[in-house]
Amino acid sequence: MKIKFTGDTLNINEGLTLLSQELNYEEALDETYTYTIDFENRKGALDVEGDSKKAKIIYDQPIHAFRALSLLFEKLTSGEQTITLTETPQFQTTGAMLDASRNGVLKVEKVKFLLRKMALMGLNQLMVYTEDTYEVTELPYFGYMRGKYTKEEIMDIDAYADKLGIEMVPCIQALAHLSEALKWEYANDIKDTDDILYVGKDETYVFLEKLIKSISSAYKTEKIHIGMDEAHYLGLGSYLDENSHTHRFELMTQHLNELVKITEKYGLKPMMWSDMFFTVGSDKNIIYDPEAVFPESLKKDRVDVDLVYWNYYQSEKENYVTMFKRHKELTENVIFAGGIWTWNGIVPNYGKTWVASNAGLTAAKESGIKKVFATMWGDNGQETNLMTVLPGLQLFAEHTYNKEVTKERVKERFDFIVGTDINDFLLLSFLDETPGVSENNLNASMTSKVLLYQDVLMGLFDKNIGEADLETHYKELSKKLKQIGQDKTTFNSLFKFYHHLSAVLEKKATIGIKIKETYDLKDKEDMKHHLNTLQEISRRIEELRKAHRELWLETNKPFGWEILDIRYGGVLSRVDTAIYRLDQWLKNEVDTIAELEETKLPFKGPNGNPDDIIGNAMYHQIVSASPLSK
Repeated sequence: MKIKFTGDTLNINEGLTLLSQELNYEEALDETYTYTIDFENRKGALDVEGDSKKAKIIYDQPIHAFRALSLLFEKLTSGEQTITLTETPQFQTTGAMLDASRNGVLKVEKVKFLLRKMALMGLNQLMVYTEDTYEVTELPYFGYMRGKYTKEEIMDIDAYADKLGIEMVPCIQALAHLSEALKWEYANDIKDTDDILYVGKDETYVFLEKLIKSISSAYKTEKIHIGMDEAHYLGLGSYLDENSHTHRFELMTQHLNELVKITEKYGLKPMMWSDMFFTVGSDKNIIYDPEAVFPESLKKDRVDVDLVYWNYYQSEKENYVTMFKRHKELTENVIFAGGIWTWNGIVPNYGKTWVASNAGLTAAKESGIKKVFATMWGDNGQETNLMTVLPGLQLFAEHTYNKEVTKERVKERFDFIVGTDINDFLLLSFLDETPGVSENNLNASMTSKVLLYQDVLMGLFDKNIGEADLETHYKELSKKLKQIGQDKTTFNSLFKFYHHLSAVLEKKATIGIKIKETYDLKDKEDMKHHLNTLQEISRRIEELRKAHRELWLETNKPFGWEILDIRYGGVLSRVDTAIYRLDQWLKNEVDTIAELEETKLPFKGPNGNPDDIIGNAMYHQIVSASPLSK
């Protein structure tokens, strides 16, 4: 389609050019056009009126113009001849936070890809969470060999986002979650514990000023997210060795005041995670304790930063409403951070994303919260590819422009904007939501991860599987994902990877149980069949590793992949050892296999083990009952 744009286009011209590749149109520079779109910039709702020849779009922010454009094209593509629609934004700001600190650092071109999709969805803010993955020229070891973004890369992304009406906001850590930054010799004098800064030292604030000065200079915005969450051992390391015990409220307040001085020096408006105020105020030391008690001085003086309330766990709207009220005891400037479940495991958990996000965003609307964003963490190695966040972003977008949201409408918008059936993506959840796991996987079973990494002989999670028919489940899933991966789409590598993961688990999920049963029966003929299966498993794991490598290098900078190479290498090596041990037994070179003599127990980690969960643990807990490094 060749389009002539008229009206108030000065602040959206560059964005219209960038989005032409997404919506497949060409801007007419002469009179040879087939369609006319007139833009009017004014306060109020987002309006679209049009027919088969022309349209009128009324918008407030540039982002509204781009969403309106995608709505118009969606209607035109479906064949509608008369188009009349109005949307009223429910939030002033709806954003996304990409995690670039858990080994996976998205390539610049992939961030731009997501920005274009966000613009069509109508999302107007992006944060890239960087603990140490940004350049600080005065600190060469800061982010060393971690794929950190250079200042030039950040400025490039920032300028690109600005053309699309999206505000980029720096997001760092200025108290805790700094283990990777503080592990080098230069940081010896400024750390309290391995991942928390030493509060009150002059050297600490010299260090933090370098970080804030460097990161803020790459962005246009005056906003900055300074982190400050989960500093549970604040004041209990080197600080306590050199000082008397000091209440964490006092340390938090002291540190925050110093940070505000630095941000004010550079003309910045800070925001921070709010959990520590509740944790420290809880007599049970519970994160976001609704019964937390705040010091009167804190409530009287009010917190001089925007507070970000993060919650991606709860299913009931009322829980969020209660916490919004508690936050307003400290400040009116409350931001809500929900989550798209991409962390800890290998696949996205869309079920929990849907349930928790619907509850939190509905509560935010009812509570008058005007700023929200979706986090997408990559804890424990960023094994879940961040392209899987797109369905969750669409959900956040539809909540932003509608009081009520249906799955049907999210699907319609996603299918048009992303160009892929949302059900193909939602299928990925079933790598974890297997027989034995409850609907929507609300207890966050990481079934595929524990079954991939657990040891064939030791099988720490074998007892959890019970009678679940995982072989059939993964066999059917593998066929479906293989077909999707063969279709010519932007996401071939993504679905190819998940097909290979299913193919591995089809054979590996219950092989440990079968080997144990066969060993107990002393059935050596049957054990020979298991040896052949192990050979096939090894072959499939190698195919999986290569598919994952292809996807990683297509999406991320290469740094961090070495960790997954090591993990895959460990699985392959242990399968090889299992073959060796079983072969010894078959040849009567050994009378017993000690690993198979042990009575298997259910895996019960530190987070408990609900009846409907097959497994939920980090890599080091999955592969062995012995420590990886101690």
